[in-house]
Amino acid sequence: MNFIEAIILAIIEGITEYLPISSTGHMIIGSSLMGISELDFTKVFEVNIQFGAILSVVVLYWKRFFQSFEFYKKLLAAFIPAAVIGFVLNDLIDQLLESVAVVAIMLVLGGIILVFIDKYFEKKATKEDITYVDAVKIGLFQCIAMIPGVSRSAATIIGGMFQGLSRKESAEFSFFLAVPTMFAASGYKLLKAFKAGTLTFSTNELQLLAIGNIVAFIIAMAAIKFFISYLQKYGFKVFGYYRIVVGLIILGLLAAGYDLRVI
Repeated sequence: MNFIEAIILAIIEGITEYLPISSTGHMIIGSSLMGISELDFTKVFEVNIQFGAILSVVVLYWKRFFQSFEFYKKLLAAFIPAAVIGFVLNDLIDQLLESVAVVAIMLVLGGIILVFIDKYFEKKATKEDITYVDAVKIGLFQCIAMIPGVSRSAATIIGGMFQGLSRKESAEFSFFLAVPTMFAASGYKLLKAFKAGTLTFSTNELQLLAIGNIVAFIIAMAAIKFFISYLQKYGFKVFGYYRIVVGLIILGLLAAGYDLRVI
């Protein structure tokens, strides 16, 4: 991996992590198109730069993260389902991450849902506070996003709206929930690599990780601000159409015989 490829992947991570279009799916597709998806360092890089994206939420919403102990208890309640299921199904999830076809299919299916989801919630009453039961249910929705291409952001935002939360409250809670979820998932994968003896970096790779986290942090901050504003005004439909188009293009390339993992 060179610096240009690292910056491209970091931009993809920063843009897509908090938008309902699947960051994992886009990074799998991006690394495949650049021909670096099979490199061990690429897989570690894609996990590591999530820390930059996590930090963007903490910086933007730092007051909320220090508001009360109740806030952390609700985040923990929402985090537990993914922690348990992710640990139990870790090997299966890793296998799914190798499949560009799974990503493409889930992009299309998720896109169809996003196209129609605004109309479903059009006349639903909304509330501004999250109960512990709401938090656990949103956490269960988050588990669906363990399938690459689903989008953790989309799953948790829709999960929040099903609990009666407004778009804004659902999106912000989704951002907050990303912090413990992504930190745990990334930390666990890095720990596995460390135990396997594959977590060793050259000076060049350390520089790539540093620039990747910086770029992901900056881009994610901009993406979050854009998304909250756009979502309140226009809803999910444009993201749904985008997902469908990208998913169909990938499926078309696969049907034409392209092996996107080795391009």
